Amino acid sequence: MNDLADRREEEKERRRREILEAAERIAGESGFAALTMERVAAGARLSRALLYVYFKDRNDLMSALAEKALLSLHRRFAAAVRAGGTGYAQVMACGRAYVAFWREQRVEFDALAHFEAQQCAEPQDNALACFAAGDRVQAELVSAINAGMADGSLRSDLPDAGLVATNLWGFLHGNIVLATNKAAVLAHHGFSGEQVLDAAIELAGRSIAARPV
Repeated sequence: MNDLADRREEEKERRRREILEAAERIAGESGFAALTMERVAAGARLSRALLYVYFKDRNDLMSALAEKALLSLHRRFAAAVRAGGTGYAQVMACGRAYVAFWREQRVEFDALAHFEAQQCAEPQDNALACFAAGDRVQAELVSAINAGMADGSLRSDLPDAGLVATNLWGFLHGNIVLATNKAAVLAHHGFSGEQVLDAAIELAGRSIAARPV
């Protein structure tokens, strides 16, 4: 009986992965505006009725995509922190990991941005899982900030590490959106998106470093 239950659970997880992969494929080809439950069902080769067994509605599906993105981002942040060095070095590595995530996993990054723009009055299960995954990502950055304040590589007068992490994320995320959506404006001023992001990471680092860098 346990073997049968395990096989059913494995099948359920496999089908869920296939649905998310189909959704990412559609979003990558046509954008998230074109992501409908009908298209996802067709892409995953299952009925709409079965799709709704896994995801209650489009927002629920988008939450699951965002959670998947955050799990991927967490692996990058965890690797950046495990690489060691001073807390300052870990924070900077997290910043570069976030930019690399945007460059290399654009569909996942966009799924996360879409989720963050949603107003979740009554979060469903996948949204709650997404919030929990986001907490784990932030915890890595908070750990690096606390390490830096302890080892003297970051300013001792910084506010709460969680607040610092939130502000660093907001600053860098905003610049990524700028580099993504305002390339023509940046070019008019003589800058590339890469230059803007390199400068953003450097400026953020200088704002929290204990010594000039």
